[in-house]
Amino acid sequence: MKLRGKVHKYGADVNTDVIIPARYLNVYEPAELAQHCMEDIDCDFVKKVKPGDIIVAGSNFGCGSSREHAPLAIKAAGVSCVIASSFARIFYRNALNTGLPILECEEAVKNTEADDTLEVDLDTGKITNVTRNLSFKAKPFPDFMLQLIKAGGLIEYTKRKIAAGMKRKAR
Repeated sequence: MKLRGKVHKYGADVNTDVIIPARYLNVYEPAELAQHCMEDIDCDFVKKVKPGDIIVAGSNFGCGSSREHAPLAIKAAGVSCVIASSFARIFYRNALNTGLPILECEEAVKNTEADDTLEVDLDTGKITNVTRNLSFKAKPFPDFMLQLIKAGGLIEYTKRKIAAGMKRKAR
Protein backbone atom coordinates (compact mmCIF):
# COMPACT_ATOMS: atom_id res chain seq x y z
CA MET A 1 0.00 0.00 0.00
CA LYS A 2 1.62 3.24 -1.16
CA LEU A 3 0.81 6.73 0.08
CA ARG A 4 1.95 10.14 -1.14
CA GLY A 5 1.32 13.51 0.41
CA LYS A 6 2.50 16.91 1.53
CA VAL A 7 3.98 17.19 5.02
CA HIS A 8 2.47 19.08 7.96
CA LYS A 9 5.22 19.14 10.58
CA TYR A 10 4.93 19.45 14.35
CA GLY A 11 7.27 19.13 17.30
CA ALA A 12 7.38 16.73 20.23
CA ASP A 13 4.61 15.94 22.72
CA VAL A 14 1.64 16.71 20.48
CA ASN A 15 -1.13 16.02 22.95
CA THR A 16 -4.54 14.52 22.13
CA ASP A 17 -6.02 17.71 23.62
CA VAL A 18 -4.57 19.75 20.74
CA ILE A 19 -5.29 17.09 18.12
CA ILE A 20 -8.99 17.27 19.01
CA PRO A 21 -9.83 19.59 21.89
CA ALA A 22 -11.94 18.23 24.75
CA ARG A 23 -14.77 20.62 23.91
CA TYR A 24 -15.54 18.38 20.88
CA LEU A 25 -15.59 15.04 22.68
CA ASN A 26 -19.38 14.95 22.51
CA VAL A 27 -19.07 14.82 18.69
CA TYR A 28 -19.05 11.37 17.11
CA GLU A 29 -19.29 12.12 13.40
CA PRO A 30 -15.83 11.83 11.80
CA ALA A 31 -16.52 14.65 9.31
CA GLU A 32 -17.41 17.04 12.12
CA LEU A 33 -14.36 15.99 14.17
CA ALA A 34 -12.20 16.66 11.10
CA GLN A 35 -13.36 20.30 11.05
CA HIS A 36 -11.64 20.82 14.42
CA CYS A 37 -8.55 18.66 13.93
CA MET A 38 -5.35 20.29 15.24
CA GLU A 39 -7.10 23.63 15.74
CA ASP A 40 -5.49 24.32 19.12
CA ILE A 41 -1.96 23.82 17.75
CA ASP A 42 -2.46 24.96 14.14
CA CYS A 43 -5.62 26.98 13.53
CA ASP A 44 -5.09 26.82 9.74
CA PHE A 45 -4.58 23.04 9.56
CA VAL A 46 -8.07 22.23 8.26
CA LYS A 47 -7.74 24.91 5.59
CA LYS A 48 -4.34 23.59 4.43
CA VAL A 49 -4.71 19.81 4.68
CA LYS A 50 -5.54 17.88 1.51
CA PRO A 51 -6.53 14.23 1.15
CA GLY A 52 -3.42 12.08 1.36
CA ASP A 53 -1.29 14.58 3.28
CA ILE A 54 1.05 13.31 5.99
CA ILE A 55 1.72 14.53 9.52
CA VAL A 56 5.36 14.35 10.67
CA ALA A 57 6.13 15.02 14.32
CA GLY A 58 8.68 14.56 17.06
CA SER A 59 8.53 12.16 19.96
CA ASN A 60 5.54 11.15 22.08
CA PHE A 61 2.90 12.02 19.47
CA GLY A 62 -0.61 11.50 20.82
CA CYS A 63 0.27 11.77 24.50
CA GLY A 64 -2.41 12.78 26.97
CA SER A 65 -5.85 11.30 27.39
CA SER A 66 -6.76 8.07 25.68
CA ARG A 67 -9.39 9.37 23.31
CA GLU A 68 -10.16 7.51 20.11
CA HIS A 69 -11.39 10.83 18.74
CA ALA A 70 -7.78 11.97 18.07
CA PRO A 71 -6.76 9.45 15.38
CA LEU A 72 -10.29 9.46 14.03
CA ALA A 73 -10.18 13.26 13.55
CA ILE A 74 -6.79 13.03 11.83
CA LYS A 75 -7.98 10.30 9.47
CA ALA A 76 -11.27 12.08 8.73
CA ALA A 77 -9.34 15.28 7.92
CA GLY A 78 -7.75 13.35 5.04
CA VAL A 79 -4.35 12.59 6.54
CA SER A 80 -3.10 9.31 5.09
CA CYS A 81 -0.33 8.62 7.61
CA VAL A 82 1.46 9.97 10.67
CA ILE A 83 5.22 9.58 10.99
CA ALA A 84 6.82 10.42 14.32
CA SER A 85 9.92 9.70 16.35
CA SER A 86 7.65 7.85 18.80
CA PHE A 87 3.99 7.57 19.76
CA ALA A 88 2.18 7.42 23.05
CA ARG A 89 1.14 3.78 23.53
CA ILE A 90 -2.60 4.33 23.74
CA PHE A 91 -2.59 6.61 20.67
CA TYR A 92 -0.65 3.95 18.75
CA ARG A 93 -3.31 1.35 19.46
CA ASN A 94 -6.23 3.72 18.85
CA ALA A 95 -4.71 4.78 15.52
CA LEU A 96 -4.46 1.20 14.31
CA ASN A 97 -7.96 0.42 15.59
CA THR A 98 -9.32 3.29 13.47
CA GLY A 99 -7.21 2.33 10.44
CA LEU A 100 -4.80 5.29 10.59
CA PRO A 101 -1.30 4.15 9.57
CA ILE A 102 1.46 5.39 11.86
CA LEU A 103 5.18 4.82 11.49
CA GLU A 104 8.09 5.50 13.83
CA CYS A 105 11.17 6.79 12.02
CA GLU A 106 13.49 9.26 13.73
CA GLU A 107 15.60 9.83 10.59
CA ALA A 108 12.57 10.72 8.48
CA VAL A 109 11.46 13.22 11.14
CA LYS A 110 14.92 14.84 11.32
CA ASN A 111 15.21 15.12 7.53
CA THR A 112 11.73 16.34 6.63
CA GLU A 113 10.31 19.84 6.66
CA ALA A 114 6.80 21.25 6.31
CA ASP A 115 5.55 21.19 2.70
CA ASP A 116 7.99 18.45 1.61
CA THR A 117 6.38 15.62 -0.32
CA LEU A 118 6.72 12.11 1.07
CA GLU A 119 6.01 8.71 -0.44
CA VAL A 120 5.36 5.92 2.04
CA ASP A 121 5.24 2.22 1.23
CA LEU A 122 3.38 0.59 4.11
CA ASP A 123 4.22 -2.91 2.85
CA THR A 124 7.99 -2.36 3.17
CA GLY A 125 8.25 0.58 5.60
CA LYS A 126 10.17 2.65 3.03
CA ILE A 127 9.70 6.41 3.37
CA THR A 128 10.96 8.60 0.54
CA ASN A 129 11.29 12.35 0.85
CA VAL A 130 10.67 13.20 -2.81
CA THR A 131 11.49 16.87 -2.25
CA ARG A 132 14.95 16.18 -0.81
CA ASN A 133 15.67 12.89 -2.65
CA LEU A 134 16.22 10.99 0.62
CA SER A 135 14.98 7.56 1.72
CA PHE A 136 14.41 6.13 5.17
CA LYS A 137 13.34 2.79 6.58
CA ALA A 138 10.68 2.34 9.23
CA LYS A 139 9.78 -1.06 10.59
CA PRO A 140 7.00 -2.43 8.36
CA PHE A 141 3.75 -3.63 9.87
CA PRO A 142 3.22 -7.35 10.39
CA ASP A 143 0.82 -8.75 7.78
CA PHE A 144 -2.19 -8.96 10.11
CA MET A 145 -1.77 -5.30 11.13
CA LEU A 146 -1.46 -4.25 7.50
CA GLN A 147 -4.70 -6.12 6.76
CA LEU A 148 -6.38 -4.27 9.62
CA ILE A 149 -5.20 -0.90 8.24
CA LYS A 150 -6.21 -1.76 4.67
CA ALA A 151 -9.66 -2.76 5.91
CA GLY A 152 -10.09 0.70 7.46
CA GLY A 153 -9.69 -0.31 11.08
CA LEU A 154 -10.66 -2.98 13.58
CA ILE A 155 -14.43 -2.76 13.11
CA GLU A 156 -14.31 -3.14 9.32
CA TYR A 157 -11.66 -5.86 9.61
CA THR A 158 -13.86 -7.79 12.04
CA LYS A 159 -16.95 -7.37 9.84
CA ARG A 160 -15.03 -8.82 6.89
CA LYS A 161 -13.76 -11.76 8.95
CA ILE A 162 -17.28 -12.53 10.18
CA ALA A 163 -18.70 -12.26 6.66
CA ALA A 164 -15.99 -14.58 5.32
CA GLY A 165 -16.77 -17.08 8.07
CA MET A 166 -20.50 -16.93 7.27
CA LYS A 167 -19.77 -17.63 3.60
CA ARG A 168 -17.65 -20.67 4.49
CA LYS A 169 -20.36 -21.93 6.83
CA ALA A 170 -23.05 -21.55 4.14
CA ARG A 171 -21.19 -23.85 1.75
